Amino acid sequence: MARLKKSYGQHLLVSEGVLKNIAQSLSIEEGDRVVEIGGGTGNLTKVLLKYPLKELFVVELDPEMVEKLSQIEDERVRIIRGDASKLDFCSLGGELKAVGNLPYNVGSLIVENVIFHKDCIPVGVFMLQKEVALKLTGKGEPSWLGVFLQTFYESEYLFSVPPRFFVPPPKVDSGVIRIIRRENQPSLELKGYKAFLTKLFSMRRKMLKKKFPQELLEEAGIDPHLRVEQLSMEDILRLYNVYEVKR
Repeated sequence: MARLKKSYGQHLLVSEGVLKNIAQSLSIEEGDRVVEIGGGTGNLTKVLLKYPLKELFVVELDPEMVEKLSQIEDERVRIIRGDASKLDFCSLGGELKAVGNLPYNVGSLIVENVIFHKDCIPVGVFMLQKEVALKLTGKGEPSWLGVFLQTFYESEYLFSVPPRFFVPPPKVDSGVIRIIRRENQPSLELKGYKAFLTKLFSMRRKMLKKKFPQELLEEAGIDPHLRVEQLSMEDILRLYNVYEVKR
């Protein structure tokens, strides 16, 4: 087995049952193009290749793992050595189904990058640290990234995975989520919207009037004494639209 490195946040999923469940959750159909994030030693890659996909891009940063993955003999496989938190997914072509056991230390950054490439990623199934997975599906503590994701994707928590299914076992449980791109998305400038959300969720215990001018909140029809976790998605979008005009 290739040597695992802490710096890459590597925990290899070795449970055949869980690997099959992840692949099945992606609903791969004939002719689909799939991008696997963090191919590792190819455990999930080999399961995905049992499906009638047309092309499988496998993104991996660790050169040792890239070497191991390149030994897979299947003409549908394209190995990409790169950082999935910075990769231009749309450069791989049109509609891509994304899947992966995301490294704990950069999982959130990868999800953020997927959102920035939402136009070419209609579906994703990801394993993350359970706490992060719950936040992203609206089941945990609200977060700016959870709202950012849920603005453009429907997100669903599928199942939990205990540490014993990994080598080496992580210290926490993992969670698998599925995201499906919304058909009726708001048309927003993504960088500006992200900056607004990070401002909105900063210093969370403070009332909104401490973060935004009172007249702006009133124009958006939002009580200045509320805190961010008390806002609905509709409230957030309404506030953002007023904020953008006034900026």
